[in-house]
Amino acid sequence: MKKIYVGNLPFSASEEKVHKVFSQFGEVHSVKLLTDPVTGRIRGFGFVEMESDAADAAMQALDGAPFEYRKLRVHEAFERVRTLERPAVRKTSGGNFHSHIGRGEPVLTVGGQRSSRDKRYNQAALRRG
Repeated sequence: MKKIYVGNLPFSASEEKVHKVFSQFGEVHSVKLLTDPVTGRIRGFGFVEMESDAADAAMQALDGAPFEYRKLRVHEAFERVRTLERPAVRKTSGGNFHSHIGRGEPVLTVGGQRSSRDKRYNQAALRRG
C-alpha cells in the first residue's frame, strides 16, 4: 500500500472526483483532501492510498496531467518529520517580543527590525554574563 500526494487541485475538486480519476489505475483505498478550517474550502492538495503497483502507474500517468484546467502534481507522499516545539514567545506592548532578551535566544520584532532598545538590552545582558 502506498500513500500518494496530489497537489495543485482546484477548489472545485472533491474526494469523489479524485477517486474517479485514480480508480482508472486500480483500487483506491482512501482519498483525503485537506480543507481550510476557516473557509471550509479544500487547500489544494490531498492524499490517495492505493496498492503499490497501481500507485506507481497512477503517479507516472497523472503527474502533470490536466484536471479541471490545472496540471496535477502527483508523487509518493513521505511522512513529515516533526521538529521539537519552540518555546512560546510572549508579546509585550509596542509590537516587540521581549520574553527571551538576555537569554541568548533570538528576539523577534515587528517588521524584522530590531530596535536600539533591544540592542542595548542584549549588550547589557552580555556584560552581565
